[in-house]
Parts: sequence; structure tokens; C-alpha cells
Amino acid sequence: METKASFTPAQLHYLRALSKQYPTVQAAGTEIIRLQAILNLPKGTEHFMSDIHGEYEAFLHILNSSSGEVKEKLEELFGTTMTQRDRNDLATLIYYPASKLAMAADQEENLEEWYRLAIHRLVELCRYVSTKHTRRKVRSYMPQGYEQILDELIHLSEEGGSRRDQYENIISTIIQIGQAADVIKAICVVIKDLTVDQLHIVGDIFDRGPRADIVMDSLMNCHSVDIQWGNHDVLWMGAASGSRTLVATVLSNSIRYNNLDVIETGYGISLRPLSIFANEVYSDCDTKQFQVKLTGDDAQQYSEKDKLLSARMYKAITIILFKLEGQKILRRPEFSMADRLLLDKINYADKTITLGGKTYPLLDCDFPTVDPENPYALTEEEDHVIRQLTESFRHSEKLQRHTRFLYAKGGLYKIQNGNLLFHGCIPMTEDGQLLSFTIGGKERKGRAFLDYAEKTARKAYYDKRGTPERQFGLDFLWWLWTGRNSPIFGRDRMTTFERRFIPEESTWAEPKNPYYTFYNDPAVIDMLLGEFGLTGPHCHIINGHVPVKAKKGESPIKGGGKLIVIDGGFSKAYQPTSGIAGYTLIYSSRHYRIVSHQPFGGKYKALLNNDDIENDSLIFERLETRMKVSQTDEGEELRARVEDLLQLLEAYRAGAIIEDHRS
Repeated sequence: METKASFTPAQLHYLRALSKQYPTVQAAGTEIIRLQAILNLPKGTEHFMSDIHGEYEAFLHILNSSSGEVKEKLEELFGTTMTQRDRNDLATLIYYPASKLAMAADQEENLEEWYRLAIHRLVELCRYVSTKHTRRKVRSYMPQGYEQILDELIHLSEEGGSRRDQYENIISTIIQIGQAADVIKAICVVIKDLTVDQLHIVGDIFDRGPRADIVMDSLMNCHSVDIQWGNHDVLWMGAASGSRTLVATVLSNSIRYNNLDVIETGYGISLRPLSIFANEVYSDCDTKQFQVKLTGDDAQQYSEKDKLLSARMYKAITIILFKLEGQKILRRPEFSMADRLLLDKINYADKTITLGGKTYPLLDCDFPTVDPENPYALTEEEDHVIRQLTESFRHSEKLQRHTRFLYAKGGLYKIQNGNLLFHGCIPMTEDGQLLSFTIGGKERKGRAFLDYAEKTARKAYYDKRGTPERQFGLDFLWWLWTGRNSPIFGRDRMTTFERRFIPEESTWAEPKNPYYTFYNDPAVIDMLLGEFGLTGPHCHIINGHVPVKAKKGESPIKGGGKLIVIDGGFSKAYQPTSGIAGYTLIYSSRHYRIVSHQPFGGKYKALLNNDDIENDSLIFERLETRMKVSQTDEGEELRARVEDLLQLLEAYRAGAIIEDHRS
């Protein structure tokens, strides 16, 4: 038997703390048995999505359907006992229970019978998808107040005799007391939560699409989610943190794509200061290069007066942006972006600009607020406007809540179960080596630089306002958004100025980092995985950011199957390039499956016709045997917990810690 002297003071300190949670031998032993049981369960399913870009309807549909996993479970369970039409109807009920229940209340002649059949089928499906989870975990996913009744239904449904009668009686009572709709909604929540164990968002929740705030609200309701920041996420994080430059960037992008609902309706930010300023200062200016992109119904919805105001606002905020970017480049020479100082290269007399020794005509040189002698200085009015707007971003309670969630659940990369997840790239040189950066006064590359970059990005939000550390963090967030070879931007430069003002398209090029050439080489992927401590046959990089041009035959699977790109064009703005509407990835206990999605027809059509998103599914890698929890990162943590509890048992038996039977 161990003696008290067998434990170090540090061990005893930890074990005493652990004993507060497990105060007896029986309590510790019961927990060991429970953890060992979990270790032998199949690994939970992981769901990967990226580049959502505010397309909330498509996102919610794919989230609710788990990229086809829900329908696959329905097929497995009911494939020979239900028609395809009935399975589709049940799937839509699971995706949108509140809306489908409202339709049933209006349309069904015998609503009670419809409720009864729906509850039967949903309980059976819920029991089916719960088989690889512990009973405690299944209960933890049940909405508060419904735990006992759902637990009874799930575990009575498989029994016969008097227990079966009890099951039917519970359902009848639920219907009689008017609780059927609420119970159905609760079961649908549990089914969706049990189908996917972990959701990974590999960057770019914001911009382009109409309501990124709705996407964020949904993510905050997910039971288990992590986020790898994309460049568009960092942009909004910087704006929420108080970066005037990134506020100007957000507004410029949003006005350009006529995407102001998320700002005004979603986050309650008023653009009145900008509209008044733009109408006053740019009333007589040329705004042809600043026409807002309008598509479909939008083009008919706005009057010429509205379009003119939008163009003036777009031009006004873009000029403010160019000035603020110039100030940042001058303030931070270590960013090595002096070549992006452009306002001082303009010859205002002949309306040209000289770049790289070549002179180009400008499409627009009508900049009433630019002083050629001091082009990066804001006017007093510009300074006032951008400060007002920045304060509005900082005081939007909803935006701040979403930003805190992004920081709490996010980072630049994640390593889980043999996979390396990140949004952009691991910056590389032309000869295939890791690219070094000297930002922050020390040379760093690969994982070390990403670790430094994430730590610095957090300073922008969490360090004390007015300190040099916070200011550098804010500047660094801007560099992450647009800086040369930034790991989440992955290009040499962002040519916003050239696209607006220089007609020669050769100046618009934004060369990609060499990573995007080398990532087709399996040896390079092995090197990059090794940089993050990953080796073995089932290790992968899971990547977002650059849309896969599926219509040109490009495959999302690269590097000999070791790298998967899951940006296929969620955003409607990218779909003409990609030819599809996004890739998602499923990693179950048996295989990896990539899913390509066609454009979503909208929630209304889905409800009316049980329309699902058309997709093609490809299992591209099968596991030799079904993976158990014991083989995952979670399994390592659980085994460590078991070892700690075994030590606690020894401490109890040795008398080093005394059991507390009062609890």
C-alpha cells in the first residue's frame, strides 16, 4: 500500500482539489468507469464549414442538415419503411421545426394524428443517433425542462409490453395537454446536436452576404464550435476594437456591395454622419468609379437619388480609408508596405500616377479633401466623421458580444484529431521554405509566427485603451487583413486603389503567396504538418479562403489527399467564379466525406416543397477500423483524467486524503 510520503506536496495539493469533486472512493470509482465507457464509444462526427460570408439562409440550411448527415440517418433508419417524400418531409421538419409546425397547424386535417406520427418517427430517429453517445451526454443536449420526458420517450421506445403502453400513453398525454409542438421542437434540437459532435468554422463569417450577425447568433447557440479567423473576421474584430482604418474598410466594403443591412439593422450602427458629410463635400464630384454593385431586385429598388448618395458615401469613406492606411504604413515601417503609399504618387495637374517607374492615367482625380502637399492628413470634417463612426462600432452591444465570442472561440489555427485547420496559408518563399517575418522585433516563421500573430491580435481588444501595446495590436489586425503575405490574406498586395482608378488591368494583379503553388505537393504538406507536430496516414490540412474553381475542373482535394480546400463559394458574389455554392467536410468515425453544394433556393422553397440543397458527396478517405474516442484528442484528455482519478483512489487508500461522506 502506498504511504502518505509517496505523494509530493504539489500532487497532494491537486488531489485535494480533485477530492472536492469526488469526495469518496465510490464517487471516484464511478467516474473512472464512466470515462472508460466513453473511451470505447465511436468518435463523434466533426463538421467543417468555411467562407460563409454572411449568407445566413444557406448557412442555416447546411447547419441544420449537417451537410446531408441528417438525411443519411433517415435513409439508414427509414429507407425501407418510408417513402422518399415522407423522409424529405421529416427532414424539413427537423431543419425548421417552428416553421413546419406552423404550416402543419394550418394545413393538416387531423393535426393530432400528424403530431403522433411525427413524435413516433422523431423519437425513433433520436434513439438511433444517440447510440454512440452516453445517456448523460444525450440528456445534456436536451432543452431545459424537457430532459425527463425526452429521456423516457427515447428509452421506452425500444421496449415492448406494458412499457410500450406507457410510451404510447406519454405521447397521448403530450398531445392532449397541448405540448406536442414544443416536444417536437425539443426532439429536433437533440437530433441535430447528436448528429454532429463538433462544428469547425474555418474562417470568413463576415462581408459580402446580407446578415453575418444572424450567422453569429446561430454559432453562439451551437453546443460545440470553434472558429479559425479569416481575414474578413479579423477586419470586423478590428473595427469593433476601435481601429478607425478597419471601420473605414468595413464601411467601404459594405457600401460597395450594397450590404448595409448587417450594419444598420444587424448592429444598429447609424450611417447618418457619413451620408451628411458625403452629400455636402462630394455633391459636385465625379462618382462614376464609385457606383454601388446592385443585382437583381436591388437594381430596381433604388432611385437615382439613392444611387447617387451611395456613390458619394462610397467615395467619401474610401478616400478616408486611403489616408488612414497611409498613416499606418508610415507609422509601421516594419510592415514593409511603403510601396502601397499611393496618394503621394499622383500628379494632380495631369491626372496621372507613377508606379514602379511607369506612369498611368487616372480614371478619377477629383479628390476635394486631399491636400497634395500632405495627402494622408484627414480634414477636420473627415476626422470628426470617422471618430463618430468608430465610436458607434465600439458601442454596438451586439457587435461587441459577437467579437468577444470570436476571441473566445477563435484563433488563427487549430489542431484537432490529426488535422490542422486554418483559413489562409502558411506563408512560404519562392523556393519552398517557410517565410520569415521580423514584425515585433524578432524573426519568426511557421507556427512560431502564427502563435505570435494570434497573441498580438488579442492585444487589440484586451489590452488597456491608449497603451502602445493596444495600438500596435490594432495596427497589426490591419496588417493581418491586407498585409503582404499575411497568413490569412496570403497575397502580395490588395489593389483596391488600382481597381478604382487605373484602367490598365495589369496593375490589378494580387499575386498569391507561393504556398498556393506548393500545396499541391504531398512532400510540402508533410513538411507543413510536421511544423505543427502532426505525422501519420490520416493527418490533413483543412483550408479555406480561396474559392475552388469547380466549373473549371479544379479539385478541392490537393497534396495527394493530404489537403482539403473547403471554400467553394458560399457567397453569391463568388459563385460565378467557383460554379458551385460551397464545399463542406464531414469527418466521422468511419471516413472523410467532402460535399459540394449547389446554390440554395431559400427557406421558403425548402418549407413549401421540402427542397433541399442539391449536393454531391464523395468519401475520399476511409479509416481502416472505426475510430473510437480513445484514439482522439478528447481520448487523451479522458485518459489523463482517469490517471488522476486512479491517483486519487490511491491517496484515499493510503490515508493521504480522507474521504468525505457528508456530500
